[in-house]
Amino acid sequence: MASLPNILFLLSSIFFFFFFISISALNSASSFTSLEHTHFSPLRDFCNNRPYPEACFDSLKLSISLNIDTNLITYLLHTLQTAISEVENLTNLFLNIGGSNNDIIEKQRGTIQDCQELHQITLSSLQRISVSGIQAGDYRKLSDARTYLSAALTNKNTCLEGLDSASGPLKPVLVDSLISTYKHVSNSLSMLPKPVSRKKGRKNRRLLGFPKWISKKDRRILQSDDGDEYDPSQVIIVAADGNGNFSTISDAIKFAPVQSDDRIIIFVKRGLYKENVEIPRNKPNIVLIGDGREVTFITGSRSVGDGWTTYGSATLAVSGEGFLARDITIENTAGPEKHQAVALRVNADQSALYRCTINGYQDTLYVHSFRQFYRECDISGTIDYIFGNAAVIFQGCHIISRMPMLGQFTVLTAQSRDSSDEDTGISIQKCSIVATEDLKSAFNNKTVRSYLGRPWKVYSRTVILDSFIDGFIDQAGWIKWTNDDDEDTDSLYYGEYNNKGPGSATDNRVSWSGYHVMDDYDAYDFTVPNFINGDEWLDSTSFPYDDGV
Repeated sequence: MASLPNILFLLSSIFFFFFFISISALNSASSFTSLEHTHFSPLRDFCNNRPYPEACFDSLKLSISLNIDTNLITYLLHTLQTAISEVENLTNLFLNIGGSNNDIIEKQRGTIQDCQELHQITLSSLQRISVSGIQAGDYRKLSDARTYLSAALTNKNTCLEGLDSASGPLKPVLVDSLISTYKHVSNSLSMLPKPVSRKKGRKNRRLLGFPKWISKKDRRILQSDDGDEYDPSQVIIVAADGNGNFSTISDAIKFAPVQSDDRIIIFVKRGLYKENVEIPRNKPNIVLIGDGREVTFITGSRSVGDGWTTYGSATLAVSGEGFLARDITIENTAGPEKHQAVALRVNADQSALYRCTINGYQDTLYVHSFRQFYRECDISGTIDYIFGNAAVIFQGCHIISRMPMLGQFTVLTAQSRDSSDEDTGISIQKCSIVATEDLKSAFNNKTVRSYLGRPWKVYSRTVILDSFIDGFIDQAGWIKWTNDDDEDTDSLYYGEYNNKGPGSATDNRVSWSGYHVMDDYDAYDFTVPNFINGDEWLDSTSFPYDDGV
């Protein structure tokens, strides 16, 4: 048996051995941490300037570890690849949930369907981004990429808004997955350089014409104002009385080919079409031409009050890019008491409407995302009746505020840009902003107030240029989203330029730092060439437009 001194000596030796090992390990870890800090320091600095620094660092540190050539394009490429992979996983998650029998309430099931569509659009958009075009400094490719990423972030917010009013055991998982996935999308957008404004100084060149690549058939059809002249072999004809190829617009859309590179012309004869029409993302280049907005009507009555999501309530919902419409009235007849009830929702890139009427009450026109253009359209409603996060221009339109319910005020716009990186906003140019007779009387009696807009999100952006503003608009012009005195109005951008009419005076407008009385240079940033890059794609529509101020 060992003596006590020998045992104490042995224990002391073991203690000092492990003490030495621990000190060595700490020194090694400290050296490694110092090395890691030095090695990753430039990446840390880069990612600290992104909206989500940790997500940025985690997605890029492998490329640094492998000594891959690192520059902005490399960072962007890796972040985009991460974003695409994460969105694919999220899309599959929503698809699996939508097809399962788990415990989801019906309202949430409608939200799941919205989210499925939105994330598929996001995935398609991300896959279309041309990194080589961005690397070459191609202005249009850069603009396209910024448009696609901005739309993706809008899709995320729309899905989250639907989930916010839903319930069920899977809600927390879905919300966490959404927020985590789109951090990479937001970081990607922040890495893209912002294009500079082009063609400063050009003014009021009204364009009507076609590029050489537009077919003679398309030119003839798009320029014709008489439906009787259309060749039935070249046009799908819808007639409510049965004297056409189809009696409903929805059947004509179903018949239209998938992923067509050519325009699909659908002529809708005079009549009342009581249907909810959806143009999905795999049906691009659909053109709806009516007999005239006084005689061709698409009407529906879905609403949030009846259990639909705002996104899903649209009478006409457009997700197929390149959509055009002319000489048609689109309306939601749910009424003001049903709250949000969309007449037209557009989340399709390079979409344009000409000589159309869009009628509703709350949330009439959902300019959801991408680039859009409206010319000589009549748009009516009560609260937030032009809303969303597209990059959209209205030219020569008649914007009509209607009488709201008792105790409500009226608001034209609710723009939902929530990041300074997003190239989105509402530009109202050469329009007239007026009120119905009953609303004018209410204004005169001081029972209803009316405003030009309110910020749905903190970076909300809306401008009114060269327009007529009638006297029913409150002198303050704009109003906060809530009554909270601490609501942020510094990061928004509201602007007015060269407007006329009794409601156009800017002397007593809001004193927010985000409000601007604009000059020529400011206003030109919100014109067709700069804001929606429309000086190419609009030329192919036959629709007139002005490219300056």
